[in-house]
Amino acid sequence: MKVCKKLVEVRNELQTMPLSKSGHNKFAGYKYFELGDFLPAIQGLFKKHGLCDVISFTQDLATMVIYDTEDGSNVTFTSPMGSAQLKGCHEVQNIGAVETYQRRYLYVTALAIVEHDALDAVTGSQDSKPVEVKEVKQVKPQEPEQNLESLAEVLIKFGDTCEDLKELSGFWKANQAGIDQMKINNPDLFKQVQSAFAQYKSKFKEK
Repeated sequence: MKVCKKLVEVRNELQTMPLSKSGHNKFAGYKYFELGDFLPAIQGLFKKHGLCDVISFTQDLATMVIYDTEDGSNVTFTSPMGSAQLKGCHEVQNIGAVETYQRRYLYVTALAIVEHDALDAVTGSQDSKPVEVKEVKQVKPQEPEQNLESLAEVLIKFGDTCEDLKELSGFWKANQAGIDQMKINNPDLFKQVQSAFAQYKSKFKEK
């Protein structure tokens, strides 16, 4: 498909651009790309190469379809929907927060954006073995392992915003299904999230 050829060209050009990371995970001590850090550059490249992305959400799935504006060929990326319970926010605001994160992860997957230091910072403290980060070469839906890493990042980031033990426990229970899947399929990642929440929990007990 012609869309795949154009997407590869956009990926290659994007990797040559000097993009800055504005996101900061204080718990794990690393910086990461926020949506606004790379979206303007991506949209500029899409316009240049004749691509158009359409993102939609259902209760269970986030979907991005990238179209070739010349011949109509397209490729689809999907990611299971997560959830969030942010302090002082209405339900619609929580939905907006989740959709923003899902959009970020869809672009990261589709454009093969690799955040080396994010992986190194989270895994380095518990495993001395180097982490091999491979660039995505083929156009394909997001892998389950990437979904678990995305969920772990959201849990750690938003867990740190909870102001009491009740809110922290509620946030954990709201994401119980994903956490259980993480515990089975990626025990090391589960331990990182569990360790973070243990620290958050001890913080409230000290007060």
